[in-house]
Amino acid sequence: MATEEISGQADAAGLAALISRASEESSGKKRGLPPVERWNPPFCGDIDMEIRADGTWFYMGTPIGRPALVRLFSTVLRKDEDEKTYLVTPVEKVGIRVADAPFIAVEVSVTGGQGQQVLTFRTNVGDVVEAGGEHRLRFAIAGGNAELKPYLHVRGRLEALVSRAVMYELVALGEILDVEGRAMFAIRSAGEVFPVMPADELDALSYE
Repeated sequence: MATEEISGQADAAGLAALISRASEESSGKKRGLPPVERWNPPFCGDIDMEIRADGTWFYMGTPIGRPALVRLFSTVLRKDEDEKTYLVTPVEKVGIRVADAPFIAVEVSVTGGQGQQVLTFRTNVGDVVEAGGEHRLRFAIAGGNAELKPYLHVRGRLEALVSRAVMYELVALGEILDVEGRAMFAIRSAGEVFPVMPADELDALSYE
């Protein structure tokens, strides 16, 4: 088992090195996000990589324990029109599995006063995203117990699932607002209003 784990980590490191080299050759620099939306490489099949619902990355059944590797992989993620998620370099595109969202929003900071507030999120892979017109919040109600699941648009078609702790902070910031003639429980950020649910359904919401 230990040998399998070492092998899996080595293979993941090798894949990361390939991605790093290809990205640097394409962009000519080592800083910033690679322009994956502009790349159109051939599809080279699926690999045994998965992002689980809690944001943990697995390769060949083994957790990727090095944050630097996870961060590197995250910079070349792309979700295409087929709703599948890929690792993309200038020379190849490989499919991976994503259980829910590829990122987790693990922290939020609030600036500005009521009505003028701006919510800025940090993801588990280091992205800093300000919720607003370009990065919208959406809210899903999942499961038979009406569990609230907020999502934040990060880039392209990629989203971050807002962690439970951060979700509690969001709910505390919610207001009852008129949205297209209906009273809605909603959250504001950067001048935008993000409806969560009709105000009369709020009592049925589960945070568990």
